[in-house]
Formats: sequence, C-alpha cells, structure tokens
Amino acid sequence: MKKIYIDGEHLSFEDIVNVARNNFEVYIDNSVLPKIESSRNLVDKFVEEERVIYGITTGFGDLCKVVISKDKSETLQKNLIRSHACGIGKPLDTEIVRAIMLLRVNSLVKGYSGIRLSTLNTLVEMINKQVHPLIPQKGSLGASGDLAPLAHITLVMIGEGEAFYKGQRLPGKEAMKLAKIPIVNLKSKEGLALINGTQVMTGIGALVLYDSIQLMKMADIISALTFEALNGIIDAFDEKVQDLRPHKGQIDTAINLRKILEGSKMVSSEGEIRVQDAYSLRCIPQVHGASKDAINYVRNVLTTEINSVTDNPLIFYDEGKTISAGNFHGQPVALAMDFLAIALSEIADISERRIERLVNPTLSGLPPFLIENSGLNSGLMLVQYSAASLVSENKVLSHPASVDSIPSSANQEDHVSMGTIAARKAKVILDNVQKVLAMEMLCACQAIDLRGNKGLGKGTRIIYDIVRTQVPTIKEDKVMYEEINKCENLLKSGIVLEEVEKNIGKLC
Repeated sequence: MKKIYIDGEHLSFEDIVNVARNNFEVYIDNSVLPKIESSRNLVDKFVEEERVIYGITTGFGDLCKVVISKDKSETLQKNLIRSHACGIGKPLDTEIVRAIMLLRVNSLVKGYSGIRLSTLNTLVEMINKQVHPLIPQKGSLGASGDLAPLAHITLVMIGEGEAFYKGQRLPGKEAMKLAKIPIVNLKSKEGLALINGTQVMTGIGALVLYDSIQLMKMADIISALTFEALNGIIDAFDEKVQDLRPHKGQIDTAINLRKILEGSKMVSSEGEIRVQDAYSLRCIPQVHGASKDAINYVRNVLTTEINSVTDNPLIFYDEGKTISAGNFHGQPVALAMDFLAIALSEIADISERRIERLVNPTLSGLPPFLIENSGLNSGLMLVQYSAASLVSENKVLSHPASVDSIPSSANQEDHVSMGTIAARKAKVILDNVQKVLAMEMLCACQAIDLRGNKGLGKGTRIIYDIVRTQVPTIKEDKVMYEEINKCENLLKSGIVLEEVEKNIGKLC
C-alpha cells in the first residue's frame, strides 16, 4: 500500500487525490511529534490551573461567558460534539470524507491546537482502515469553521453517529469495533480542536479544483474538434495576437490549440471561406484563458489553506499562551469557490454556443441537427436543449454564496462565510460542465463525419478516434442519452487527455 507522510506544511493536491480516491495510507511525520506534545502539555497545565480560556474552561459561542470547572472539562467536549452534530441532507461522497479527514489531521499536526497524539492517531487509523463517518452535506455556515459536518466525524471517534465500513452503513461504535479501532474519550480542548476548521469546504474545493484543471485541458481539446468541424479560421490563434494582450491563460490556451490542431486540413485561413469566425470560435483563447487564470487564483488560495491552522483558540506553546482569533473563518475559501463556480460556468456557456453552431444548419452549412433525413429524424436537436438547460442551471448556481451572511450564536458570530455552500455549488457546476463538454464532443464528431474528414490535427485525431471506438456515427435516431453518457465517461476517465498529451506533449 502506498503511503504519504504529513507534517502540516507540504500536503499537495496530488496527495489529497491519492488519499481520497486511491486509498493511500496516511502517517504522521515524526518531525511534528514534539510540537503536538508541547501544545498538549500546555493545555493540561491551563486546565489544572483553571485559567479562563475560551473553549477549554468556558462554553462556546455566546456561552463563552460561562466558566466551566476542570472536573467538567471532558463532559464539556462530549456535549459539544453531540450538540453540534446538526448536519442534514444526503451524505457526502466517500472521497470527500477522506479528503476532509486528511486535511483535519494535516492542520492539527502543526501543533497549535492542543490535541493529544493518541486522538490524532485514531483519526489517522480511521483513514487507513477506511472507516468513513457519515457526514450530511448541509448545515455549515463556514464560520466558526465547518462545525456541524466536522462534528459528525468526531461522533464516530467517540463511538456514536454513523459510518460506512466495507460497504455497510453502520452505527459508529460498531464500525469502529469491526475495524478494531478503540473509541476516544475526549479530553479538554479536543472536541473543539476536531471541529473548528475549514476542512469541509476545503476538502470539497480541493477535489473540484483538481478536476477543474484537467477539465480545462479537455475543454481546449473538445473546442478544437468543433473548430475543425466548422472550418474555423486558425489565424485568430496566432502567437503574435496573444502577445499583444499577454494574459497567461490566454497565451496558454492559444498554445494548446495550435498544438492540438497542428497538421489539420479542416481549418481555414482568413478570407478563405469567410473573413472571421463567431466569438465562440474566435475567442476560445480569451474565454478559456480567463477561466484558467481564475482557476490559478483558486489554486493559490487552496494551497495556502490546506497547510494552515484554522482552529480557535490557538495554542502558542513556545510562549506559554493562547490567542482567540478568527482563522476558522472561511472567507478566503468562500470567495475562491464562488470565483471557481463562475469560471467553470463560462466554459459550459461558450461550449453550448458551439453546440448550437454545430446543430443549426444556417450557421454550420451541415444537415439540420446533424442527421441525414432530418424531419423523419430529429438527430441531435435535443442535445442542444439539454446543454442549454445545464448552462441555465449553472447561471443560477453561480450566484455567490459568499455575499450572504446570517448572524448566529446570539449575534456573537455575526458574520459568516457560507464557504461550504460555495464549494458544494462549485461541485455541482463542475458536473454540469463535464456533461455539456461531453455533448459538444458528441456533436463535433458527428459534424466531422458529415462535413467529410479531410484530415484532423495531431491532437483532435486522437480524441476523434477514441470517441469512435465507443460511439459510432449516428445514422438515424436512437436513444441519445446513452451516447451522451459514453462521451461523459470518456471525458471523466482521463483516457483522452492522457493519449493526447502522450502524443503532442503536456498541455498548459
């Protein structure tokens, strides 16, 4: 079994994907053990001295005014988990749960949260033995962190709640017993340390971001296929044009398109067929490129977040003190996830316009709705309808969650981020965009067959051949959703991107 070692400083998106999707095992790096121990010793010292410190010897939220005696400190933590486990809705996917657990451990090993090593090891053991707590999707305000969903993880650690183990949904205590993982008796500060963080929004966001980076490359490949089907004017992608407006994403997209289309006999030159193309063809570098630049911004935000401490209060063991502050506030992630949602939505938006150009005989010069004997056959007419519906849905979902805030805890927590809602919305939009691009892939291949394949580019030839192994040319009406699903599966599998990059080099 492959392993990763975490120290709170160097976790990458590839590590998250490997743990979340490929079940890599997780180990705490020995270098952080003294920090964890020192932080915990200071918490124990403060409890013994009965110092008034938020969440350690006081209640939570607006109840911070209530002082709790040291003999009640363990009850305080257990009550916190039980009362805060208020998640609702369907469970999060297993891969997201694994990402969340990994990110929480990575934050806690930095040694600023006062948690015991034994408690951390329990969480690590749950990852490695694949005990996956049931975490309802909804219920987080994104400050003070993802309290409700993270509480559902901790419930299982204390032998309550529910978990999935070996394909079964079980009571948490039973799942832990079957996996031979001892349940935890939470000590002072530990319950708060386990639930006060941004790891749910960040876990969802990290996986969506990873998939978005791959999706943008596929968007370039698929748009190039449509470009050929419509005899697009290649001059618009000239390097000299991009250099006059040197946004990195725009330059990178034009580079990709030139590589993918190299050697194509389907493209045209300016004035050969027409003077210029419609925006959905001519402006691919500008539109795709802007989304790539937005995604790069999101990557920078999440790279910082996945290796940060998002707890409260923070334990500064080297100075012998604690500080109550606001690192749990999800605003940086919330804004980034809203931006990602918008950036992804635009990729589906322009893709649907290219689909319309393919199926509309007035715009394409091809048979109506890309089928012979149209009238008797409707062809790919409804493919465009479905794409349009997803694009419209994305527009609704792109309304930013981060501009909303509802005060909580008797107005003590009077501004919240809604970052987890933003991340969940971005995930839905990503899925919609994948489907729209799959529809464009289907339409572009059909259009090339009807146009007459005079010779595709180095990259487009590969995607066309792969699609045709799964989806033959459509001669007459058939159950269309099955063909769409085949294209979507190809897109998500990574086979197309892998083969294209193997033959023409890495795409930007």
